[in-house]
Amino acid sequence: MSKRDYYKILGVDKNTSEKDLKKAYRRVAMKHHPDRNPGNKEAEEKFKEASEAYEVLSDSQKRAAYDQYGHEGVNAQMGGGGGFNNFSDIFGDVFGDIFSGGGSRGGRQHGSDLQYTLQIDLEQAIKGTTAKIRVPTLVACKPCNGSGAKAGSKATNCSTCGGVGQVRMQQGFFSAQQTCPNCRGQGTIIKEPCNICHGQGRVEELKTLSVKVPEGVDTGDRIRLSGEGEAGPSGGAAGDLYVQISVKPHDIFERDGVNLYCEVPVNFVDAVLGGDLDVPTLDGRVKLKVPAETQTGKLFRLRGKGVTPVRGGSKGDLMCRVVVETPVNLSKKQKDLLMEFRDATKGDKHSPRQSSWFEGMKSFFN
Repeated sequence: MSKRDYYKILGVDKNTSEKDLKKAYRRVAMKHHPDRNPGNKEAEEKFKEASEAYEVLSDSQKRAAYDQYGHEGVNAQMGGGGGFNNFSDIFGDVFGDIFSGGGSRGGRQHGSDLQYTLQIDLEQAIKGTTAKIRVPTLVACKPCNGSGAKAGSKATNCSTCGGVGQVRMQQGFFSAQQTCPNCRGQGTIIKEPCNICHGQGRVEELKTLSVKVPEGVDTGDRIRLSGEGEAGPSGGAAGDLYVQISVKPHDIFERDGVNLYCEVPVNFVDAVLGGDLDVPTLDGRVKLKVPAETQTGKLFRLRGKGVTPVRGGSKGDLMCRVVVETPVNLSKKQKDLLMEFRDATKGDKHSPRQSSWFEGMKSFFN
């Protein structure tokens, strides 16, 4: 039994969870596996140490004994001999999905998943829509029905693996199964391939699909279309298509979660005296009452004029930010009136913020 620190061998600490411990063992064992390092005695020794460390730390009782008493505690649990002869069992448990061809064991592999980015307008994202998309993909070959074999013929069992799709590998103490190199895990061999797909069972096609976009989606949301990915090889099941949503910028509104924001320009006279304004919403125009003496930056909330959450919940609001506009292109008469207005409104009570600002500036320089 190795006397090295088991935690250091696997590159983890004492608080590592069982799941992370398993990941760490996979990483170390794959790095030093004899198949990847033929004839390398040092790599073989490190592989044995990693398997030994995992065998102890993956067992709660052995791990507790090791944490408390070190290697002596583990020796006692193993009957004092420190024997370790179940590398194959541990390695097969942790790496079974790798050396079994994805768990197919001669079965047909699934096709790959695909991703498509769908750009939509803000209105479509908030209210929902149905979009047509065209996706390049691999579909089952129709003449051979996805089998890859020429019409009138069929695939035969692989002579190397006997139709299982796997062969057993034996190297010293270690025994495991791996994908058959002759049939590549399919378990069958096509002697007369289809003339259209050349034995692949799949052909390229530009597929048109209809995507139902629910109301409330936002950039980053994904819609899964089951079975609309690539067809599997040799008649295997198709993967899935994931439609990634990307919402285009809007000329008026900005979205923040379930709320919408927009800027509302207000004539400075209306800001001073108050008035009613027409404000755009996604449901049409509404009246917004602006009280007298409204300042730039004031936010007005229109409840229920925002976004309905895609996963349910209360509808958001529309937040209108007032921007007081400065008049431009004034005539001489208008300028004279404004100068008269300025002279008539001199004093702290008409511009309290300006007055406090000047006071603060004086204090700063003094």
